[in-house]
Amino acid sequence: MDIMNLMPPTVLTFAASDPSSGAGLQADLLALASIGCHPLSVVTAITVQDTVGVENVVALDADLVNEQARTLLEDMQVSAFKLGMLGSVENIAVIAEIVADYPDVPLLIDPVLSSGRGDELANDAMQEAMIDLLFPQATLITPNSLEARRLAYAIDDNDDMENASLDDVVERLLALGPEYVLVTGTHERSPQVINNLYGSQKLLRSYPCERLPGSYHGSGCTLTSAIAACIAHGLGMEEAIAEAQEYTWQSLKHAFRPGMGQYIPDRLFWAREEDGAE
Repeated sequence: MDIMNLMPPTVLTFAASDPSSGAGLQADLLALASIGCHPLSVVTAITVQDTVGVENVVALDADLVNEQARTLLEDMQVSAFKLGMLGSVENIAVIAEIVADYPDVPLLIDPVLSSGRGDELANDAMQEAMIDLLFPQATLITPNSLEARRLAYAIDDNDDMENASLDDVVERLLALGPEYVLVTGTHERSPQVINNLYGSQKLLRSYPCERLPGSYHGSGCTLTSAIAACIAHGLGMEEAIAEAQEYTWQSLKHAFRPGMGQYIPDRLFWAREEDGAE
Protein backbone atom coordinates (compact mmCIF):
# COMPACT_ATOMS: atom_id res chain seq x y z
CA MET A 1 0.00 0.00 0.00
CA ASP A 2 1.35 3.43 -0.99
CA ILE A 3 0.80 5.56 2.09
CA MET A 4 1.27 8.75 0.06
CA ASN A 5 -1.92 7.95 -1.84
CA LEU A 6 -3.80 7.99 1.47
CA MET A 7 -2.66 11.48 2.36
CA PRO A 8 -4.79 14.53 1.60
CA PRO A 9 -3.09 17.18 -0.56
CA THR A 10 -1.47 19.95 1.45
CA VAL A 11 -2.09 23.67 0.84
CA LEU A 12 -0.15 26.46 2.54
CA THR A 13 -1.99 29.71 3.17
CA PHE A 14 -0.39 33.04 4.12
CA ALA A 15 -3.02 35.26 5.74
CA ALA A 16 -3.98 37.46 8.65
CA SER A 17 -5.82 35.96 11.59
CA ASP A 18 -9.51 36.86 11.89
CA PRO A 19 -10.87 36.17 15.41
CA SER A 20 -14.44 36.08 14.06
CA SER A 21 -13.48 33.16 11.75
CA GLY A 22 -15.44 34.89 9.02
CA ALA A 23 -12.51 35.74 6.77
CA GLY A 24 -8.74 35.54 6.71
CA LEU A 25 -6.71 32.64 8.00
CA GLN A 26 -9.58 30.89 9.75
CA ALA A 27 -11.78 31.05 6.64
CA ASP A 28 -8.96 29.56 4.57
CA LEU A 29 -8.46 26.69 7.01
CA LEU A 30 -12.17 25.86 7.12
CA ALA A 31 -12.56 25.91 3.33
CA LEU A 32 -9.41 23.91 2.63
CA ALA A 33 -10.28 21.25 5.20
CA SER A 34 -13.89 21.10 4.01
CA ILE A 35 -12.71 20.24 0.48
CA GLY A 36 -10.43 17.49 1.72
CA CYS A 37 -7.05 19.19 1.96
CA HIS A 38 -4.62 19.38 4.86
CA PRO A 39 -4.19 23.13 5.49
CA LEU A 40 -0.90 24.64 6.62
CA SER A 41 -0.85 28.26 7.74
CA VAL A 42 1.51 31.17 8.09
CA VAL A 43 0.17 34.09 10.11
CA THR A 44 1.05 37.42 8.49
CA ALA A 45 -0.85 39.77 10.82
CA ILE A 46 -3.13 39.85 13.84
CA THR A 47 -6.39 41.72 13.40
CA VAL A 48 -8.98 43.09 15.79
CA GLN A 49 -12.25 42.59 13.96
CA ASP A 50 -15.75 41.23 14.12
CA THR A 51 -18.53 40.71 11.58
CA VAL A 52 -18.99 44.50 11.32
CA GLY A 53 -15.48 45.62 10.42
CA VAL A 54 -11.75 45.73 11.15
CA GLU A 55 -10.68 47.85 14.12
CA ASN A 56 -6.93 47.24 14.13
CA VAL A 57 -4.21 45.37 12.21
CA VAL A 58 -0.76 44.51 13.58
CA ALA A 59 1.58 42.98 11.01
CA LEU A 60 3.96 40.30 12.21
CA ASP A 61 7.67 40.81 11.74
CA ALA A 62 8.84 39.60 8.35
CA ASP A 63 11.52 37.40 9.92
CA LEU A 64 8.82 35.55 11.84
CA VAL A 65 6.74 35.13 8.68
CA ASN A 66 9.81 33.73 6.93
CA GLU A 67 10.60 31.38 9.83
CA GLN A 68 7.05 30.01 9.93
CA ALA A 69 7.01 29.25 6.21
CA ARG A 70 10.54 27.90 5.86
CA THR A 71 10.05 25.55 8.81
CA LEU A 72 6.92 24.07 7.27
CA LEU A 73 8.33 23.83 3.76
CA GLU A 74 11.47 22.05 4.93
CA ASP A 75 9.25 19.44 6.56
CA MET A 76 6.31 18.98 4.17
CA GLN A 77 5.56 19.11 0.46
CA VAL A 78 2.74 21.44 -0.57
CA SER A 79 0.46 21.27 -3.60
CA ALA A 80 -0.52 24.95 -3.72
CA PHE A 81 0.10 28.33 -2.10
CA LYS A 82 -2.77 30.70 -1.29
CA LEU A 83 -2.10 34.32 -0.32
CA GLY A 84 -4.57 36.60 1.41
CA MET A 85 -3.92 39.69 3.54
CA LEU A 86 -0.15 40.03 3.94
CA GLY A 87 0.20 42.88 6.40
CA SER A 88 3.24 44.85 5.23
CA VAL A 89 5.61 45.55 2.36
CA GLU A 90 8.31 43.64 4.24
CA ASN A 91 6.07 40.58 4.49
CA ILE A 92 5.26 40.76 0.79
CA ALA A 93 8.97 40.89 -0.05
CA VAL A 94 9.86 37.88 2.08
CA ILE A 95 6.88 35.85 0.82
CA ALA A 96 7.92 36.62 -2.75
CA GLU A 97 11.36 35.16 -1.98
CA ILE A 98 9.80 32.06 -0.43
CA VAL A 99 7.43 31.22 -3.28
CA ALA A 100 10.20 31.91 -5.83
CA ASP A 101 12.00 28.89 -4.40
CA TYR A 102 9.01 26.71 -5.35
CA PRO A 103 8.23 27.73 -8.95
CA ASP A 104 6.36 24.50 -9.70
CA VAL A 105 3.82 25.03 -6.90
CA PRO A 106 0.71 26.94 -8.09
CA LEU A 107 0.43 30.37 -6.48
CA LEU A 108 -3.07 31.81 -5.97
CA ILE A 109 -3.48 35.37 -4.74
CA ASP A 110 -6.59 36.95 -3.28
CA PRO A 111 -5.45 40.61 -3.31
CA VAL A 112 -7.19 41.83 -0.15
CA LEU A 113 -7.26 45.64 -0.29
CA SER A 114 -10.11 46.53 2.08
CA SER A 115 -12.72 44.99 4.34
CA GLY A 116 -16.39 44.70 3.47
CA ARG A 117 -17.02 47.87 5.47
CA GLY A 118 -14.30 49.66 3.54
CA ASP A 119 -11.48 49.55 6.10
CA GLU A 120 -8.18 49.97 4.26
CA LEU A 121 -6.04 46.82 4.51
CA ALA A 122 -3.36 47.46 1.88
CA ASN A 123 -1.80 50.89 1.30
CA ASP A 124 -0.31 52.10 -1.98
CA ALA A 125 3.16 50.77 -1.13
CA MET A 126 1.77 47.31 -0.40
CA GLN A 127 -0.20 47.29 -3.63
CA GLU A 128 2.90 48.21 -5.61
CA ALA A 129 4.93 45.52 -3.83
CA MET A 130 2.29 42.89 -4.67
CA ILE A 131 2.31 43.98 -8.29
CA ASP A 132 6.10 44.07 -8.61
CA LEU A 133 7.06 41.00 -6.56
CA LEU A 134 4.13 38.59 -6.48
CA PHE A 135 1.99 39.06 -9.58
CA PRO A 136 4.81 37.96 -11.95
CA GLN A 137 4.92 34.65 -10.07
CA ALA A 138 1.15 34.16 -9.75
CA THR A 139 -0.77 31.33 -11.34
CA LEU A 140 -4.06 33.09 -10.57
CA ILE A 141 -5.16 36.36 -9.00
CA THR A 142 -8.80 36.80 -7.93
CA PRO A 143 -9.68 40.48 -7.53
CA ASN A 144 -13.25 41.69 -7.43
CA SER A 145 -14.12 44.30 -10.05
CA LEU A 146 -13.24 47.21 -7.71
CA GLU A 147 -9.90 45.70 -6.70
CA ALA A 148 -9.13 44.91 -10.35
CA ARG A 149 -9.40 48.58 -11.28
CA ARG A 150 -7.32 49.74 -8.32
CA LEU A 151 -4.56 47.24 -9.07
CA ALA A 152 -4.57 47.81 -12.82
CA TYR A 153 -3.95 51.52 -12.30
CA ALA A 154 -1.96 51.37 -9.03
CA ILE A 155 1.35 52.28 -10.65
CA ASP A 156 0.23 54.12 -13.78
CA ASP A 157 -2.40 56.23 -12.05
CA ASN A 158 -5.31 57.36 -14.18
CA ASP A 159 -8.14 59.59 -13.05
CA ASP A 160 -10.46 57.79 -15.44
CA MET A 161 -9.83 54.30 -14.06
CA GLU A 162 -13.42 53.93 -12.77
CA ASN A 163 -14.68 54.38 -16.33
CA ALA A 164 -12.15 52.01 -17.89
CA SER A 165 -13.63 49.01 -19.65
CA LEU A 166 -13.18 45.62 -18.04
CA ASP A 167 -11.22 44.50 -21.10
CA ASP A 168 -8.72 47.33 -20.59
CA VAL A 169 -8.45 46.55 -16.87
CA VAL A 170 -7.80 42.86 -17.46
CA GLU A 171 -5.29 43.57 -20.23
CA ARG A 172 -3.34 45.68 -17.77
CA LEU A 173 -3.54 43.01 -15.05
CA LEU A 174 -2.35 40.21 -17.33
CA ALA A 175 0.54 42.40 -18.45
CA LEU A 176 1.68 42.46 -14.81
CA GLY A 177 2.55 38.77 -15.03
CA PRO A 178 -0.13 36.43 -13.64
CA GLU A 179 -1.02 33.45 -15.81
CA TYR A 180 -4.74 33.83 -15.11
CA VAL A 181 -7.02 36.57 -13.75
CA LEU A 182 -10.43 35.76 -12.29
CA VAL A 183 -12.47 38.96 -11.88
CA THR A 184 -15.33 38.31 -9.49
CA GLY A 185 -18.64 40.07 -10.08
CA THR A 186 -20.06 40.46 -6.59
CA HIS A 187 -19.74 44.26 -6.73
CA GLU A 188 -21.36 44.66 -10.13
CA ARG A 189 -25.00 45.70 -10.51
CA SER A 190 -26.25 42.66 -12.34
CA PRO A 191 -29.05 40.16 -11.68
CA GLN A 192 -26.51 37.35 -11.55
CA VAL A 193 -23.01 37.24 -10.16
CA ILE A 194 -20.70 36.53 -13.09
CA ASN A 195 -17.08 35.64 -12.46
CA ASN A 196 -14.88 35.91 -15.55
CA LEU A 197 -11.65 34.00 -16.11
CA TYR A 198 -9.02 35.52 -18.38
CA GLY A 199 -5.74 34.20 -19.71
CA SER A 200 -3.57 34.67 -22.79
CA GLN A 201 -5.09 38.16 -23.20
CA LYS A 202 -8.63 36.83 -23.70
CA LEU A 203 -11.76 35.75 -21.88
CA LEU A 204 -11.55 32.00 -21.32
CA ARG A 205 -14.79 31.29 -19.47
CA SER A 206 -17.63 32.98 -17.59
CA TYR A 207 -19.10 31.48 -14.43
CA PRO A 208 -22.60 32.81 -13.66
CA CYS A 209 -24.45 32.06 -10.45
CA GLU A 210 -27.55 33.28 -8.67
CA ARG A 211 -27.04 36.50 -6.71
CA LEU A 212 -27.95 35.83 -3.09
CA PRO A 213 -29.36 38.50 -0.77
CA GLY A 214 -27.25 39.78 2.09
CA SER A 215 -23.65 40.77 2.71
CA TYR A 216 -21.05 38.11 3.46
CA HIS A 217 -17.83 38.18 5.49
CA GLY A 218 -15.09 36.17 3.80
CA SER A 219 -16.65 35.17 0.49
CA GLY A 220 -13.50 36.07 -1.45
CA CYS A 221 -11.26 34.14 0.96
CA THR A 222 -13.55 31.15 0.59
CA LEU A 223 -13.55 31.19 -3.20
CA THR A 224 -9.78 31.49 -3.63
CA SER A 225 -9.08 28.86 -0.97
CA ALA A 226 -11.59 26.54 -2.62
CA ILE A 227 -9.88 27.00 -6.00
CA ALA A 228 -6.52 26.24 -4.37
CA ALA A 229 -8.00 23.09 -2.82
CA CYS A 230 -9.42 21.91 -6.14
CA ILE A 231 -6.11 22.52 -7.90
CA ALA A 232 -4.33 20.60 -5.13
CA HIS A 233 -6.67 17.70 -5.89
CA GLY A 234 -5.44 17.75 -9.50
CA LEU A 235 -8.16 19.69 -11.33
CA GLY A 236 -7.29 22.03 -14.20
CA MET A 237 -7.91 25.74 -13.74
CA GLU A 238 -11.29 26.03 -15.46
CA GLU A 239 -12.73 22.96 -13.75
CA ALA A 240 -11.25 23.98 -10.40
CA ILE A 241 -12.97 27.36 -10.58
CA ALA A 242 -16.30 25.77 -11.53
CA GLU A 243 -16.16 23.36 -8.59
CA ALA A 244 -14.93 26.06 -6.19
CA GLN A 245 -17.64 28.50 -7.24
CA GLU A 246 -20.35 25.91 -6.59
CA TYR A 247 -18.86 25.16 -3.17
CA THR A 248 -18.64 28.86 -2.34
CA TRP A 249 -22.19 29.55 -3.51
CA GLN A 250 -23.50 26.73 -1.34
CA SER A 251 -21.57 28.06 1.66
CA LEU A 252 -23.15 31.49 1.10
CA LYS A 253 -26.61 30.00 0.61
CA HIS A 254 -26.24 28.31 4.01
CA ALA A 255 -24.64 31.36 5.66
CA PHE A 256 -25.54 32.37 9.20
CA ARG A 257 -25.44 35.69 11.11
CA PRO A 258 -23.93 35.17 14.56
CA GLY A 259 -23.30 38.87 15.21
CA MET A 260 -24.54 42.32 14.27
CA GLY A 261 -22.70 42.61 10.96
CA GLN A 262 -22.26 40.50 7.87
CA TYR A 263 -23.31 36.90 7.37
CA ILE A 264 -20.60 34.23 7.67
CA PRO A 265 -20.42 31.52 4.99
CA ASP A 266 -21.10 28.04 6.33
CA ARG A 267 -18.09 26.24 4.93
CA LEU A 268 -19.22 22.97 6.51
CA PHE A 269 -22.75 23.15 5.14
CA TRP A 270 -22.49 19.63 3.77
CA ALA A 271 -21.94 18.18 7.22
CA ARG A 272 -25.06 19.81 8.61
CA GLU A 273 -27.08 18.75 5.60
CA GLU A 274 -26.09 15.15 6.32
CA ASP A 275 -26.97 15.57 9.98
CA GLY A 276 -30.39 16.88 9.05
CA ALA A 277 -31.05 13.94 6.75
CA GLU A 278 -30.50 11.36 9.45
